[in-house]
Amino acid sequence: MAFRASHRFARISARKVRPLADLVRGKLADEALDILRFQPHRGAKMLSQVIESAVANAQNPDHPLNRDTRRGRSLSDLIVSVARVDGGPMVKRMRPRARGMAFVIRKRMSHIHVILEDMNDLS
Repeated sequence: MAFRASHRFARISARKVRPLADLVRGKLADEALDILRFQPHRGAKMLSQVIESAVANAQNPDHPLNRDTRRGRSLSDLIVSVARVDGGPMVKRMRPRARGMAFVIRKRMSHIHVILEDMNDLS
């Protein structure tokens, strides 16, 4: 069973968050949160919030995937199966330059997606 969470239109470049997503992909959810807690990057906090949201979805007994058992999943049983960071739209600003020219400043956004799977369902 896959429990998902996403942060769309995150105001950070996808290039800055992708190495952090590579760090936690395939790890247990609590181990991934521990890894991200000690990273000095701004994107680590955004990614950890998405993982925490997916964990909260998994622990919610009223979630559609938990309705048959009426119990939430344990944090120690969840694996980060997918941690994907896609590029989002860009906000474009013009910066004046010499001789009447203008340069474009691209303020990039990203979409952060996380999917957690139950370790017991994989085997």
